[in-house]
Amino acid sequence: MARITKGILGGFSGKVGTIVGANWRGQDIIRSIPKPSNRPPSEKQQLQQEKFKMVIAFLQPLKSIQTKYFGSGSGSKSRVNMAVSYTISEAIQMTGDVPELMYNKVLITKGDLTGFQNLAAVPQTGSIIRLSWENNSTQGNASETDQVNFICYCEVLDRFEIFESVAVRTDLMKDVTLPAVYLGKEIQVWSYFHNEKGTAACNSVYVGAVSLI
Repeated sequence: MARITKGILGGFSGKVGTIVGANWRGQDIIRSIPKPSNRPPSEKQQLQQEKFKMVIAFLQPLKSIQTKYFGSGSGSKSRVNMAVSYTISEAIQMTGDVPELMYNKVLITKGDLTGFQNLAAVPQTGSIIRLSWENNSTQGNASETDQVNFICYCEVLDRFEIFESVAVRTDLMKDVTLPAVYLGKEIQVWSYFHNEKGTAACNSVYVGAVSLI
């Protein structure tokens, strides 16, 4: 891969002969077209491909969140790519020959904002999850106006419900109501803070698995 710094025509997009031009992270680059291979992938390559496909599919609904709040976004990797790399390396376990996500290891966001203190989730009648936490707005770089966000995922339905900016750090409790289709099903729950300006977030917290009643 090469970066275009000067030229009478500037950067270009698309394929020209054996090279491809594109704009990547604000820079015009060119790269050669990879040569096709007729060799079948090894077992290790196949397993890595399975992990990659599984993680990409799982994280896709979270892309808009992770684009803003996963890591610093500096260097050669985008925030989304960092989230994918982290999940593959840290949040997958093998059950026999089958890769599985470890929900308690999944990070939705990754950042330096002060996180939750004693966060808990308890189901309430009517497909409601009640989340409670303690006020730690005087700790570190926390603020009373930090926004509370909840992420819910049902493996059986392979479906996310995302609740953004539904409370602030000093509210200490929030009920979120999920659609009736989730009644009786197990829900994986995460939560995170981001600041009022939307420029920083904490590491997300895995709250646990909750069965709706």
